[in-house]
Amino acid sequence: MDERVDILNEQGKPTGESCLKSEAHRKGLLHPTVHIWLYTTDGRVLIQKRGKNKATHPLLWDVSVAGHVAAGEEIVSAAIREVEEEIGLTILESDLEPLDTYKAIHKISEDFIDAELHHIFLCKLDVPLNQLTKQESEVEDLALVPLFKFAEETWGLASVGKYVPHGPTYYKTIIKAIKSRT
Repeated sequence: MDERVDILNEQGKPTGESCLKSEAHRKGLLHPTVHIWLYTTDGRVLIQKRGKNKATHPLLWDVSVAGHVAAGEEIVSAAIREVEEEIGLTILESDLEPLDTYKAIHKISEDFIDAELHHIFLCKLDVPLNQLTKQESEVEDLALVPLFKFAEETWGLASVGKYVPHGPTYYKTIIKAIKSRT
């Protein structure tokens, strides 16, 4: 869906302007997104395989839930909405633990520059995997993996080509934060 997104300046502050997501990507304009990492108390992390028709990184494993923040939408509201849309799980604001923000700029092609400020949250997953309902148009698969395996495959970049290339610093931040809570 080509919704409107707010445009941010280099410091991540709103400029007061918005445009279609496709235009932001075409021009490389910084805009907000949400990343929600779901984990279990026994040390597993939920990952999603991106849909085969995604414009970026199709069929690679990625963050539990991610999405764009619509123009004028509150960051937390976007996180709650994306969790419901992508995995069919209803959560509350109190379930979300803000972790960090992370600026990521990836040049996908000459006319597609993904410039995003990820607002990262942690959220405890209290339901079994089989109770989640993936959004068919966005999510190819869901898996719960042990944190140590996830760390091995992302932190050490042992599985380049299996995961979205967020980079070791990003993955280390997520892994350390989840490890400290399990």
